[in-house]
Amino acid sequence: MNILRNQPQKMLLDLQKLNELNSMGYAGEFCLGDTVVTACGDWRGGPKYILEHKAVYEKTTNTYWERHCYEARKKLPR
Repeated sequence: MNILRNQPQKMLLDLQKLNELNSMGYAGEFCLGDTVVTACGDWRGGPKYILEHKAVYEKTTNTYWERHCYEARKKLPR
């Protein structure tokens, strides 16, 4: 039996969500109409919102990764 997994959510920022993110400490990082995703990276505190074009979607883990972190993970020996 195949289990369907939903791809993590992308979000197109409207004024309400932009103001909400600004109040959460993301002030100045995003503009109205930007597409953001929650992604894992080399920062503390778990996933955070980043611009979609700065993220890579990995199908095997069903997760968005910050691009530099993803490239560094690929270079690690297995």
